[in-house]
Order: sequence, then C-alpha cells, then structure tokens
Amino acid sequence: MTSSTIPTFYSLREIPADFGPSVAAIGNFDGVHRGHQQILSAVVNEARSLNARAVAITFDPHPEKFLRPTAAPLLLSPIAERVGLLDQAGIDAVLVLPFDEALATLPAREFVRRILVDALHLRAIHEGDNFRFGRRAEAGITELQAFGAEFGFAIHVHGPVSVRGLEVSSSAIRERIAAGDLTRARWMLGRPFVIRSTPARGRGIGTRLLVPTINLAPYSELLPAFGVYVTRLTVGGRCFQAVTNVGNRPTFGAASFAVESHILNFEPIDLADQPSIDLEFLLRLRGEVQWPSTEALKAQIFKDVAKAQRFFRLTR
Repeated sequence: MTSSTIPTFYSLREIPADFGPSVAAIGNFDGVHRGHQQILSAVVNEARSLNARAVAITFDPHPEKFLRPTAAPLLLSPIAERVGLLDQAGIDAVLVLPFDEALATLPAREFVRRILVDALHLRAIHEGDNFRFGRRAEAGITELQAFGAEFGFAIHVHGPVSVRGLEVSSSAIRERIAAGDLTRARWMLGRPFVIRSTPARGRGIGTRLLVPTINLAPYSELLPAFGVYVTRLTVGGRCFQAVTNVGNRPTFGAASFAVESHILNFEPIDLADQPSIDLEFLLRLRGEVQWPSTEALKAQIFKDVAKAQRFFRLTR
C-alpha cells in the first residue's frame, strides 16, 4: 500500500465552489476490486474526454455499520487504505460522505441535487446495475436515469465482472479471505490481500526492529482464517519475506490471539519514523494446529519456512 495525496473531501462544505465539471461513481468500494476497477477506469476515461474531474464518492463508516452494526462486515480496506486504492485507480478526487442519520434519511432526489448537481456539477455517472441509493434504498438505476434527464447528466450502467468463473464482489472476496482462500481472493481483487497495521510493543519492538519476529497491534477489520501463511511484510520502504501465523497459538497454553510474522530475510530496521506495517498475504500453508510439544511445533516451523522459501524462489 502507498500513502495517498489525492484531494479528499470529508464533507460537502470542503468542496470548492468552482469544483467540476465531474464524472463520478458512487459506492462503498471496499477492496477496490476488479469490478470497481472496471467502473473507475470508465469514469477516468470519460472525465479525460470531457476535460472533467474523475470523482469517487464513498462512505465512512460503511452504511451497514450505521444501519445494522451487529451484522456489518469486517472491511477489506478501511477508509485511509481505500482512498489510496482509489488514487491508484486514477481518480482525481474522493468525496467521503459521513454515513449518519442525515444521510440515511436523505431522499434520493435531494441526494442527486445537493451532492451530484450542486456540489460536483456532474456531467456523467457510472454505476453497477444493482446500484441503490437514497432513503431506505428507494432509488435504483431507473430512478437515476430519470434524475439524469431532469438535471442534465448521462448515466452509464455496468454489468458484473467475472474472473475465472467467479462473479466479483466485495462480499464474495470477504468470504474467500475469511475461509483462507487467498488465491481466489487475489483473482477477484486483482492483487494480493494486504492489511496495514502497527507493530505491537514488547517482544523486542521499540524504536528499532531488532528481532526476526514481529507481532501486529490489534486489528479490527478483516483477517484471513486462522492458519499459517506465506507473507510479504513492508516496513519503512523495506520489503521482507515472512511466514505469518494468524490465530491463538494453542500450543503455548491459554489462547492468546496474535498476528505474528517470522521474517526470513531479516535485518534490523529503524521504526521510529515508519510506524506502519503492510502485511501482504500470498499463500496459505496450513491451518492452525495444537502441537503436542514445543519441539513438534519447532519441527513444523522449519517445514513452513522451507515451503515459504521455495515459494519465493519460484515467484521471483
């Protein structure tokens, strides 16, 4: 993941009065997967042809976290990472709308008038064919087309994207990752699944990374199923090969959840100015097992490391 410098507005008040004209897409864009990428590419291409700005409109928190918090999904990409991915897709600006009571109860026509027309001076919009918006999701593509005729902007509708027979969606990718199926998740994302976190303190972690094992601080969004993975860990611009355990480490007694990475090509690195860590999940090696002894666990770790080293040799 890379940090983003794309103009990002967190309220309508932040949008300059002379902003636009624009071509836009609206969505949660969780993961910015291949389906999103197709729509965003079309937005960028049309914006360039119209000498307009390509804009992505998204929400924070995810609408489900406001409407149904107990059933809300864990996210593939929290908002900061999502903005970075939208930047990589070529978007010129991002509007992050706070999803609250005011937005949840805003009628569809008012959403179009206030946000798309008055604030963004919309010329065209691209959406998937299942797009819904407005109070209680009252409007869809048919209503959007009527608003386009009324306010003078074009509507382009995109069908679903399939990869290797899999229909791409954020929910399908979450299911694959939650099951540890990183290969199919990668097909649908168009890249490996990555999380950004910070190092947990202790276990040799201070201002320098001095030991070849690093734990991540607690992470509140989506993680792969418990198990052992081949990973790539980026700290301060340096990239390390690693084997990562996600789970409760049952061999050591009482359950103690951790995301713990053993770095294969280790060398000390200063963490003082680079507190974040990107952990890229490449391949699942096995599920988590409670071994009969620490000696049995160590023997298995040697096997895991050998498999990971072979993976990196073959994928150079």
